[in-house]
Amino acid sequence: MSKIVEIAKAEIGNVEIPKNSNKTKYGKWFGFDGVPWCGIFVSWCYAQAGHQLSKIGFSKGFAGCQTAVAYFKKNKCITNNPQPGDIVFFDWNKDGRYDHTGLFVKWINENEFITIEGNTSIGNDSNGGIVMERKRNKSVALFVTVKTLLS
Repeated sequence: MSKIVEIAKAEIGNVEIPKNSNKTKYGKWFGFDGVPWCGIFVSWCYAQAGHQLSKIGFSKGFAGCQTAVAYFKKNKCITNNPQPGDIVFFDWNKDGRYDHTGLFVKWINENEFITIEGNTSIGNDSNGGIVMERKRNKSVALFVTVKTLLS
């Protein structure tokens, strides 16, 4: 799974062009460009690492966080012990609807961790237009491991 993190790290700094368009190389690859792309970025990273995600709403993985969370819950992929490359979903206002996704990199301490996320920014966590490494708090996170689905 560390190959997924390596691939994601190489993408840090990539932006949508033009700005605020949601148009990216990830959306072009996915066949669904010009839409919020955090899930598309995660799907792209898995595919580039040779671990194409299942059809989770789309043939190349997932675009919507709600659909993906439902799929991963149904397939018993939720974990409290994420490993590098596992998927993390964020529910910023804790209303039960997941707003954003990224890739788990490592723990900083028992409550904070590092991710790599597509379509984020310091000013807009969920639709910011750039691939970034971010520091996050586990209180708003749901961790998913897909290792059992890939074997």
